[in-house]
Amino acid sequence: MSVASEMVSSYPKDLGGIDEAALVECIQACVECAQACTACADACLSEDMVAELTKCIWTDLDCADVCETTGRVLSRHTGYDANVTRAVLQACAAACKACGDECESHAGMHEHCRICAQACRRCEQACRQLLAALG
Repeated sequence: MSVASEMVSSYPKDLGGIDEAALVECIQACVECAQACTACADACLSEDMVAELTKCIWTDLDCADVCETTGRVLSRHTGYDANVTRAVLQACAAACKACGDECESHAGMHEHCRICAQACRRCEQACRQLLAALG
């Protein structure tokens, strides 16, 4: 059992009908994506052709920040506001799509971009699934 799963299941109040499995999956995907994007940006900065990876670095860092924030917002349930949660999830899905597309364009040349693109796709999907579950 993951820490996210343990924390969600130990919450002392009702989660208001939120699908716990989708919530946990999304939190985990956000945390992993933030780490992958941070590491990918760092790896891009170490490449000889760093100037050609500027857009990739920007999208990595933007995505990492949005994913990290989304994971934190999803981890808080007291005073829950569904409208804020939906907006954050939509922003995260958009950031992950943009970063995934950008990293995918470099995946043939840079393994770190391939790995990052996969993490972005997983997080985008988890955000969209949780959005659908929220209604």
